[in-house]
Amino acid sequence: MQEVFTRYINYLDAERNASRYTVRNYTRDLLAFFGYLKSREISSLNEVDRQVLRGYLSYLMKEGFARVSISRKLSAIRSFYRYLIREQLVAASPVADTSSPKLDKRLPKFLTPEETVRLLEAPDSATARGQRDRALIELLYASGLRVSELASLNLEQVNLETNEIRVWGKGSKERMVLMGKPAAAALTGYLSRGRPELLGAKRNSALFLNRNGGRLTERSIQRALGKYARAAGIKKRVHPHLLRHTFATHLLDGGADLRVVQELLGHASLVSTQIYTHVSQSRARKVYLSAHPLAQETVDEPGD
Repeated sequence: MQEVFTRYINYLDAERNASRYTVRNYTRDLLAFFGYLKSREISSLNEVDRQVLRGYLSYLMKEGFARVSISRKLSAIRSFYRYLIREQLVAASPVADTSSPKLDKRLPKFLTPEETVRLLEAPDSATARGQRDRALIELLYASGLRVSELASLNLEQVNLETNEIRVWGKGSKERMVLMGKPAAAALTGYLSRGRPELLGAKRNSALFLNRNGGRLTERSIQRALGKYARAAGIKKRVHPHLLRHTFATHLLDGGADLRVVQELLGHASLVSTQIYTHVSQSRARKVYLSAHPLAQETVDEPGD
């Protein structure tokens, strides 16, 4: 079982070009599944049938796992068995007719324009690290980049003449993202002053550097956003993906076409982008109910 698992993980990484998050999550979820099988004294994948799988799902629910976590674990097992069938290691998948738990539809959170401005102005642009952080926050908001895409950016991917950035997203798919004048100005300032100071005598092609001249990590970016959100008095939990949500929501609020937003976000399916239309509609409804005089609830006068 261990040998097959190792081959599958290598397949995800080398042939499927899965993101490191997918590889990490599938690895963790499958190891947990194998641990359950071992506790039930099941030593062969051919012994896993629908009854065993139902028992595993029941175990996860009793352990208090959220439905979204159970759904993700089931997706990992489903993908694993597709691979096993392709390699002719099993005859059928016990997951084929098993539906994922129905998930609650939660609208993505986002920052208001006012909160966004406060966050952008939080870094101290008089310091090298402040210039770097202002540039990366501007870029996250201006482009909708994933934090993994931002952290992996190299200098040669950025074109400040056209304000474009070449990005390799999920599955190593290439796309071009855009940035407006404020992001380009912040990036120009960082490249001319902040980055040379952080780089020192070292050589590094990474766009965003840490204080030692190495590549800035995703975790460092997440920590920086949290710090600046607190400094800006923002009560929401601010993380890189929140800025991606904010980017998409503000574009649609401004009248952008859904398919253009899909392309900018790098979504393979329009379905993934459509959730932001619900955010815009929800916000539009709140504005309507608070602003339209005949939409507001009337208060009965005494004696009516």
